[in-house]
Amino acid sequence: MPETEKGFGSEMIMKSNQMKMGLERAPHRSLLRALGLIKEEIERPLIGVVNSFNEIVPGHMHLRTIADAVKAGVRIAGGTPIEFPAIAVCDGIAMGHEGMKYSLASRELIADSIEVMAMAHAFDALVFIPNCDKIVPGMLMAAARLDLPSMFVSGGPMMTGRRQGKDLDLNSVFEAVGAVSAGRMTDEELEEVENNACPGCGSCSGMFTANSMNCLTEVLGMGLPGNGTIPAVHSARIRLAKQAGMKIMDLLKDGIRPSHIMTEKSFINALTVDMALGCSTNTVLHLPAIAFEAGVKINLDLVNEISERTPQLCKLAPAGHHHIHELDEAGGLPAIMAELDSMGLINTDVITVTGKTVGENIKGKKILNNDVIRSKDTAYSSTGGLAVLRGNLAPDGAVVKKAAVAPQMMKHSGPARVFNSEEEAAKAIFGGKIVPGDVIVIRYEGPKGGPGMREMLGPTSAVQGMGLGESVALITDGRFSGATRGASIGHVSPEAAEGGLIALIEEGDIIKIDIPAGKLEVDIDQNEIEKRKAAWVKPEPKVTKGYLAKYSQRVTSAATGAIIVK
Repeated sequence: MPETEKGFGSEMIMKSNQMKMGLERAPHRSLLRALGLIKEEIERPLIGVVNSFNEIVPGHMHLRTIADAVKAGVRIAGGTPIEFPAIAVCDGIAMGHEGMKYSLASRELIADSIEVMAMAHAFDALVFIPNCDKIVPGMLMAAARLDLPSMFVSGGPMMTGRRQGKDLDLNSVFEAVGAVSAGRMTDEELEEVENNACPGCGSCSGMFTANSMNCLTEVLGMGLPGNGTIPAVHSARIRLAKQAGMKIMDLLKDGIRPSHIMTEKSFINALTVDMALGCSTNTVLHLPAIAFEAGVKINLDLVNEISERTPQLCKLAPAGHHHIHELDEAGGLPAIMAELDSMGLINTDVITVTGKTVGENIKGKKILNNDVIRSKDTAYSSTGGLAVLRGNLAPDGAVVKKAAVAPQMMKHSGPARVFNSEEEAAKAIFGGKIVPGDVIVIRYEGPKGGPGMREMLGPTSAVQGMGLGESVALITDGRFSGATRGASIGHVSPEAAEGGLIALIEEGDIIKIDIPAGKLEVDIDQNEIEKRKAAWVKPEPKVTKGYLAKYSQRVTSAATGAIIVK
């Protein structure tokens, strides 16, 4: 990684000089001139602009505009921007088929490929332009690993769709599929929902994983205020991108690097806001992975500890009916952080990419709409929106978005309906074979067993759409989309492929869920467990070649962020 001789606040030292200055670097300069760069541009700091634009992800289709604005800002401030790409998977399009196996796994590829580009070309600093699910954490992992001055500016959230006076989002379509299967909606009505749910560019409009991570990037201090909430279609997003391009030059001049920003205190801030917002359960995979690269340790016990002391101030879709553009109008992340700071829950002394501390950034910020952001006195709950469950079924932990669980499902006991893949479970749900009281168990979908730990928005949305959301629970060693609502418990660890107890559950076993108590148990005595364990045969790998085969051999447990062991 880059040398760290430059301390916080020192004069600017240009890493790119090692490949562009001096007699021996004439060949290098000739190649830079081949790009059309003139002498003055070559002599300036070279700023890598990492753009995840492509034409298959709606959240990314407008990122050329954002990149152009970033590059304008860099030039205004005296740098030379040089753009290079990063891959991006659309989780919605990949959902429900083999493509989803590649989504989480792409996070490591993104981090590794950015490392390669940044180190091979000796960039002085980096501006990252992500927007959706795995791209944000993958880029944050790269920023922490490289420790070059870094700035993030996301593409921003999608606006909501509208139909018959009601807001729609991507989750509306998934749930409509279940409604059609249950005879509660016609095919024609489904087509109307399909045509109106996603009106244009941006990350899907609820507090799903993409928006969760873009918000937490801002809270970590790696994005300017507004990074997580300004809508994709607003010109304020373009202005923010120009400001990010200008500000990266200040970070380079002042020697402010991710290691100064992404500290233990910053991650505690991120988890605190995570609980107040009721973010996606996927944040419990990504924050530990980012922290690992930053040399900070986050464990699941810390998640529960912070949740216990943090009130839930927001209920955004899928937990409620508000969306991200409304959060922006209500004051955004600064207003939430200011409210949490009034309770002594925010570390205000940590530095951010603004060059100022969190405390300076949020000073004087207020909630502008108490329907969208509640105060500490009117909070939805005295505890946070996520919970880690443990018990004999998940000794290493499992995660649930309790903010999106119906009150009557906070405690539930029912017979296991066991499926060895998402496809098997979906077939049973759509086939009407699931009844109220059941606990759907989907296994062999973990990081190793999947491989790739697929999100399973299809089954959870089908349960909701068929009217079973308040009577049926789902548990899996895979994971759930941030758009999921209901008693959907993911990340069960150890996973089935590693011989976890979830692999030994049989049809009809009674599963006991107690979310307030943090418990997840299966009612099997120890003698029976040992008998089943002795008879269990580890299944053959589902994938034996290509990237996923290598990934499955090296990925760790969901309990540790599903990181790759180097």
